[in-house]
This record gives sequence, structure tokens and C-alpha cells, in this order.
Amino acid sequence: MGRELEKYELVERSIIKKYRKDIWNKFIIAVKNYKLVNEGDKIAVCISGGKDSMLMAKLMQELNKYSEVPFELEYIVMDPGYNEENRQKIESNAKLLHIPIKVFETNIFKVANSAEKSPCYLCAKMRRGYLYKQAKELGCNKIALGHHFNDVIETTLIGMFYGSQLQSMPPKLHSTNFDGMELIRPMYCIREDSILAWKRYNGLDFIRCACRFTENAERCGSGEQPSKRQEIKALIKTLKKTNPNIEKSIFNSIHSVCLDTMVGYKSSGVEHSFLDNYDKK
Repeated sequence: MGRELEKYELVERSIIKKYRKDIWNKFIIAVKNYKLVNEGDKIAVCISGGKDSMLMAKLMQELNKYSEVPFELEYIVMDPGYNEENRQKIESNAKLLHIPIKVFETNIFKVANSAEKSPCYLCAKMRRGYLYKQAKELGCNKIALGHHFNDVIETTLIGMFYGSQLQSMPPKLHSTNFDGMELIRPMYCIREDSILAWKRYNGLDFIRCACRFTENAERCGSGEQPSKRQEIKALIKTLKKTNPNIEKSIFNSIHSVCLDTMVGYKSSGVEHSFLDNYDKK
């Protein structure tokens, strides 16, 4: 009789077997279709401590084990000013899942939360910068973030409804401030429902909202004003009642943009109008 598997081994098995179709295969599709991992890459897997980044870390770890393409990984955790409970939970989960994290400290929450305007925007911008900087110091050429399928479609609708622009979240992009660095999103094709199912199946408990600015205000449905992302989630949920394929349609639409029908568009910061070439046709 074989030995009893440890917790991290059971988690790994669930990814490859029970959730092979909904998680592992979708992960491999994104890696291959969008050419996210190349030979010789050294990738910084950025872990916030939530369900998405922790699953991403395990997926990248498994890919590194079995891939015929040689590449290296670093697992980095940026502490922007977590409270003691969240910091401890991140470290204990990393230990439980056998993820060899490297933690570095910043004062991002303190700086962002003292800002008079747009603290969330400032926080996000600072976090991205610190992650790139730390990854580069470790000799990495890429950072991996845990954005998933639902993040992609929600961001698309948020931009349309509240930003007056058609823009989405690409599966990878070059950094504009750190030469030679790229950002990749390996969970691009994985639905959030699958991530939640994986988490529940394995009895895992991750941090939810680690932000000091919102940790006392995460009460959606308690009468408080919901965030724009929560509004979009609710809208999509309503639309799914009459169109079960609405999420797939939104996702597919960003892969099939018809520029010839657009009145205007922006590329590399330059605005273009359909009138530019209208009379040349």
C-alpha cells in the first residue's frame, strides 16, 4: 500500500485530474495560444495571497515540472502593509502548498491611503512598479499576475460603461518603464467559478481583501455602495439568465474587433479616425 499523500500533493493532483478540463487545460491553452512562456525565461510569479494568485503559483509550478521548455521561476510576495493576520495567512498557505515564496516589504498602503485623490489607482500603479523592480533585481524577464477570464470581461465592460472607451486586458504586454520586462496572465482563460470550486474542494482558505483602505468596507449587499466591478458582476449575472453564453460572447468579441467598423480608435497612444482613410477606399 502506498504512502498517504500530503496536502500539497492532493492539491496538485486535483489540478491535474479533477479540474483538468476546467483549470489545467485552460491554463495550457493560454500559455500556448498567447505564447506566454519561452525557453530561457525567468518568471516572477506574483502572489498577493488570494485564491487566484495562489492557484497560479501551483499551475506555474506544475508547468515547470513537466514542460519540455526549460524556464525558471521565482515566487514573490510584496507586503504593501498587510495586517498581521493576512501576512500570517499568506505565509502559512505558502508553506502548506510548498510554494517557496520570497517576501519583500513596502509602504504602499500607507502612501496610497493618505492620498486625497484616487488612492486605488495610486496603489495599483505603485504595486506594479514595485513588482517589476523586485523581479528585475532577481534576474527575471517576466512577471506573472493572476487575472482570470472574468477579470478580462469585467474590465472590458467597465471601460465601456464607465471609461467611455473600448479597451480590454491583454494576456501579455511589454513594460513601458522597465526595459526588457513583460507582464503575462497565465490564467487568462480560467473562469472564476472553477477557481472557487477548486478552492472549496481542497478546503483551502485564502485572504480576500487585504487592502487597508477597504478591509472594513467589504460589505457588498449590506446597503453600502457597491464597486463598479461588483455592479458589472451583477449585470453579467442578470444577463446570463436569458443568455447563458454571454460571458463567452464578450470574451470572444475582444479577439474579433472589426476596426473597419470603428469610428475611432487609439494605437500606441495615437488617435485615429475612420475619416483618415475613408476617401481612399
